[in-house]
Amino acid sequence: MKAIIQRVSKASVTVGKEQISSIGRGLCVLLGISAEDTQNDADYIMRKILNLRLFEDDNGRAWSKSVMEKELEVLCVSQFTLQCVLKGNKPDFHLAMSADFAQAFYNNILEQMRTTYKPELIKDGQFGACMQVQIHNDGPVTICLESPCGPTDAKQMSKQEKQQQRKEKTSKGNLESGRDKGALTSTVDFNASNEAEGDVFSGRDL
Repeated sequence: MKAIIQRVSKASVTVGKEQISSIGRGLCVLLGISAEDTQNDADYIMRKILNLRLFEDDNGRAWSKSVMEKELEVLCVSQFTLQCVLKGNKPDFHLAMSADFAQAFYNNILEQMRTTYKPELIKDGQFGACMQVQIHNDGPVTICLESPCGPTDAKQMSKQEKQQQRKEKTSKGNLESGRDKGALTSTVDFNASNEAEGDVFSGRDL
C-alpha cells in the first residue's frame, strides 16, 4: 500500500459541482491499494497517518505532535493511480486492487481510523468517482509512504534476482582469484625463504 500524506491548512473534495467533504488544518492522505495488500499493510499505514509527528507543539517546536495529539482533521482519498507502473510512457495499473475488493478494503481502513481516533474528524471523498481534490499544502510538507509488506512487481523482482546472482558470481570469482594469488605468493615466499637459508631447489624438486 502506498500513501501520500500532506500537511494542509485546508483541503476539500468535489464531485461534479457538489462538495463531498472538506477539512481545515490537518492531513490530506491519498491512498493507493495494491492487489497484494493485507490487513498488516492497512494497520501499518493507519498507524503512520495518525502518529507521524508533522506538527509543532504549543511552544512552536516543529515535528513534535501528531494529528491526533493536535486533534486535527484527516481527509482520505482513494487513488489507485499510486500503483502505476510505466510501460514506456503509458501508465499501467495492474498492481492496483480491483474496485470490487478495494472499496471494502478502503472502507475498513476508514472505520479503523475512526475507531482509533475521533470518527467525526476522519473524512473521505467518494470512492470510484472522478473527484476534484483541492489541497492547500502547509509547508509544503509531503510524506511518501509505502507499507513494508507492499507488492513486488514480478519483472522487477526477476531483475533484482539476476543482479544479485551476478554479484554473487563476481564475488565468488574474486575470492577464487584471491586464493590462487595467495597460493602463488606462498610458493614464492617459500622458495625465497629456502634460498636465503642456503637450500637450493630445482623445479623438479618442487
